[in-house]
Amino acid sequence: MHRHDPEQRERKGHARHAHAHAHAHAHDHAHDSVQGLERAFAIGIAINVAFVVVEAFYGWRADSLALLADAGHNLGDVLGLVLAWAGAFAGRLAPDARHTYGWKRASILAAFANSLVLLVATGSLAWAAIGRLAAPAPIATTTVMVVAAIGIVVNGATALLFFRGSHADLNARGAFLHMAADAGVSAAVVVSAALTAWLGWSWLDPATTLAIGLVILLGTWGLFRDSLHLMFDGVPTSIDLDAVRRELAALPGVACVSDLHVWATGTTDVALTAHLAMPGGHPDDAFFRAAAERMRERFAIGHVTLQATSETLMTPCDGAAVAAPAPRPRAHSH
Repeated sequence: MHRHDPEQRERKGHARHAHAHAHAHAHDHAHDSVQGLERAFAIGIAINVAFVVVEAFYGWRADSLALLADAGHNLGDVLGLVLAWAGAFAGRLAPDARHTYGWKRASILAAFANSLVLLVATGSLAWAAIGRLAAPAPIATTTVMVVAAIGIVVNGATALLFFRGSHADLNARGAFLHMAADAGVSAAVVVSAALTAWLGWSWLDPATTLAIGLVILLGTWGLFRDSLHLMFDGVPTSIDLDAVRRELAALPGVACVSDLHVWATGTTDVALTAHLAMPGGHPDDAFFRAAAERMRERFAIGHVTLQATSETLMTPCDGAAVAAPAPRPRAHSH
C-alpha cells in the first residue's frame, strides 16, 4: 500500500499549474504573432496594389521602361505576398482523412507559381529593353523620379511591417528582405532618371531596366530552384542530412540508422522518418521524446517518426551487420 505525501501532491499541483500557465502564455503569444503577421500581409498587399497601379500608369505616360520594370517587379512582390498569405492560411487548415498532412504544401506551390510569373514578366521587359537600346527614346524624367521616390517610401514602409516577425518566421523574413530590396530598386530608378535628365543619356533607362531584370532574375531563380526542389520532396537546403544521421546514430543504444528520409511538408515545416537498429532492446517513450526534441532543437524538424527494432529491417546500414540480441532463456516451472 502506497502512502501519498500531501507536500508531494502540492508540488505536483504547482508543476501542473506552471505547465498549464506556460502553455497558455505560449499559445497566446503565438496567436498574437499570427494575428500581427496577417495584419502585416493585409496592409502590405493593399499599399503595394495601389502603388503598382500608380507606377504602371505613370510609367506608361512617361514612356519609361525602367518605371514599368519596377512596376512589374512590385506586381510580382504583391503576388508573392498574396501567395505567401494564402499558403500560410492553407497551412493552418486541419488535416483530414484525405489530406493527412493538411494543406501545408500549398506554400511550396505558391512559391513555385510566384517564381514562374516573375520569370515570364522579367523576360518580357528584358526583350523590350533590348529593342529600346537599339533606338533610345526620351522619357519624362521628373515623373519617373517622383513616382520612384514614392516607391522607396512604400517599399520601405512595407518592409518595416514585417521587420518584427522576421526574426521568428521564415515567410516574414522573406517578405522583409524582398521589400527592402525593392526600396533599393526604386532608388536605382530615381538615380537613373536623374542622370538621364542631367546628361541626356536616353539609353540609361533601358539599361537600368536590364539591370533590374538581372536583379529579379537572380532572386527569382533561387526561389524557382528551391521551390521545385521541395516539390519533389528534396531535403531542405538548410538541413545537413549527414549531420542528422550522425545525431540519430549518437542516441543511446542505436547501432545504426537506415531508411532516413527528410522532406518539407511546407515552406516552414519539415518532417523526418528513420529506422533505428537497437540490438539492446526496444526504447521507452522518454527515448523517442528526447530524440524528437533533439531533432527540433538542432535542425528545426518538427515532425519526427522513428521506428526502432532489434535488427535492420529496411536498407542496410552501409554494409554494417547488426546482431540481434540473444533470446532470453525460458523460465522452467518445477
